[in-house]
Amino acid sequence: MFDRERAPEELPGFARDLEAAGADDLWVVEDLGWAGSVSAAALALAATERLRVGIGIAPVPLRNPALLAMELATLARVHPGRLVAGLGHGVPEWMRKVGAESPAKLALLEETLHAVRDLLDGRTVTRHGRTVTIDGLTLVHPPTQPPPLVTGVVRPRSLELSGRSADGTILAEGTGPGRLTEALTHINRGRAAGDRPAHEVIVFAFLHTDDDPTRATRTTADMVNGQAAWMGVPPADLFTLIGPASEIPEHVAALHEAGATTVVLRPLGPDPLGQARTALEALDR
Repeated sequence: MFDRERAPEELPGFARDLEAAGADDLWVVEDLGWAGSVSAAALALAATERLRVGIGIAPVPLRNPALLAMELATLARVHPGRLVAGLGHGVPEWMRKVGAESPAKLALLEETLHAVRDLLDGRTVTRHGRTVTIDGLTLVHPPTQPPPLVTGVVRPRSLELSGRSADGTILAEGTGPGRLTEALTHINRGRAAGDRPAHEVIVFAFLHTDDDPTRATRTTADMVNGQAAWMGVPPADLFTLIGPASEIPEHVAALHEAGATTVVLRPLGPDPLGQARTALEALDR
């Protein structure tokens, strides 16, 4: 992951170096006031040749579905098979700051997913839903390979929605095998009611390699404590890849065994590329 605190001008070089180091994916962040994820994804895709780039995540209250489909179609046409579009409800406090909070969060996310997918698939869309209105629109330049639409969600009803209507689910930093198993219960319930052919399970995980536990804790405390508070659990209960590099393969394997398809490492500290390289070496990449 290219962390939100890094300056945007660092992204192209980081993406090239990460691709050279053997990574499969690079995920960019969209948080209010930091950077736009679609423009960040465009920078990363243009700077690389092979790397898959994920948007993690674009809040649907900030975007008209037609405009979002147009933006994603442009990237997917130029870089076929290399884009994953993550969508979410948006942080309520941030959405209120810009007058975009929706009282119908579930409906807005699900209707946006369907409208954007239909447009990307080249269909003429007429939709008069509870939250989304499109009247006879067709994309002139739909992509030959529509990108997967995945959701970054947390609560049971949203996870079930994701299983029913999305191509995958992003689970937040701190999610361990137990919490992942619980989330899959809701996702799979939704999948049973939906018609999506496959579902990618994407888990974000904090990364910081250091053999000195005291120093590692000191370096990562602010981010870990903030995430623990947001998840409502003690910091010690978060599942992370913070510690010796030798432990990384075991932790990644545990997530895969619990059902993760993709594990996205979020490097913490002043040398994110060095952290990523160390992790890739530990994983024999």
